[in-house]
Amino acid sequence: MGVEDAADLYAVFSDLEVVRYWSRAALTDVLEAAAMIEGQAREPSLLQWGIFRVDENRLLGTCALADVDLAHRRAALGYALGRDSWGQGIAREAVRALITYGFETIELHRIGADVDPRNTRSLRMLEELGFSREGYQRECYLVGDEWQDAVLFGLLRREWSS
Repeated sequence: MGVEDAADLYAVFSDLEVVRYWSRAALTDVLEAAAMIEGQAREPSLLQWGIFRVDENRLLGTCALADVDLAHRRAALGYALGRDSWGQGIAREAVRALITYGFETIELHRIGADVDPRNTRSLRMLEELGFSREGYQRECYLVGDEWQDAVLFGLLRREWSS
């Protein structure tokens, strides 16, 4: 994913339905998307992947391992997909590939995730991928003027079956 994908990234992260359960407000212009890409490229604890279809040269969304801590062999999973790609198994495929990379290539021991409890599709996907619910944080994200809760998930390498 590079700055040439800024318009597509903006299309994903400016959609209020996509960012409804995200931990930040919607992007307001394509320059903000370009800055997001450039900033992520300089962040050593973030492995951000663009999600593309094999037959299209269009960014559909992103998935990432954030807060990568190689000393403790852990990271946090994040993902977002443009609304026109929902319900097709694309996010699941991308997240599965990223988890496999995290456990098999960089030898993580644990991958965590947190999800707004209203985001039933993400809750279901993580559970189907083998993540365990580990806790609940009340009002841990302030997005705009709304406090959002988070369900905490974890997956250990020994529990993963790629």
